[in-house]
Amino acid sequence: MNLTNDWSSYELLDCSCGERLERWGDVILIRPDPQVIWNTPKSKIWETADARYLRSSSGGGQWEIYKKIPDVWQVNYRQLVFNIKPMGFKHTGLFPEQAVNWDKISEIIKKANRPVKLLNLFAYTGGATVSALAAGASVTHVDASKGMVQWAKENASSSGLLDRPVRWLVDDCKKFVEREIRRENKYDIIIMDPPSYGRGPGGEVWKLEDEIFPLVSLCTKLLSDDALTFLINSYTTGLSPAVMSYILGALVKKTRGGHIESDEIGLPVTESGLVLPCGASSYWIK
Repeated sequence: MNLTNDWSSYELLDCSCGERLERWGDVILIRPDPQVIWNTPKSKIWETADARYLRSSSGGGQWEIYKKIPDVWQVNYRQLVFNIKPMGFKHTGLFPEQAVNWDKISEIIKKANRPVKLLNLFAYTGGATVSALAAGASVTHVDASKGMVQWAKENASSSGLLDRPVRWLVDDCKKFVEREIRRENKYDIIIMDPPSYGRGPGGEVWKLEDEIFPLVSLCTKLLSDDALTFLINSYTTGLSPAVMSYILGALVKKTRGGHIESDEIGLPVTESGLVLPCGASSYWIK
């Protein structure tokens, strides 16, 4: 399993009974996590929480605030600065386990020793975008949510990277890729972190298991002749590392050579000394 121990202002303190206990800077939150199926004892550290997200039986949920917390605050990962906001559906605007992917992509960019164009699809609040900008790439950041793209811009600004070469685009990722193919634009690195399930503005249903193969197939047409890597990240249990390896092997490695690296990603748990699995990533690397 791939993970990073380099967070200073984020910490997964413990996890039990379907919940995580996390430190985000000086704020401690309890959030639900369906993968935490174990019922291990909870120590008194759980009593230090500032807020807890409670699911509703009718769907959604709300934050129960125990102590006053800021509307927005910041956490740092190395030189990167991210703005944290508790959202209406348990999220905070950042997936800290993704730092392991930020590091790997940054290393690939730096080792290329040449200009690198990167396409970030389903780019959310821009963790991978700001990391790639810091490493020296020019980035095209695409997400269907205007609010998430604005949040990503705020993260780039907080990290002192707003002057770097980046395109911020609010768009449907598949439709954007189709237009980029017609425009004959090319990228050296493509990364994607698609949702498991969703609905488009016209009621279109997105189901990752049905859509991922044709989407990756389309994206291969955007890879430059000297492309460096293609990354798929997934939180969908049905899309295992082996399945993503097969997709990238069939669509990229077969025609371009290189190799595939796939594994689960996770977060170290302070209280138990174990690791919480948090999805999986698969790379084609030249």
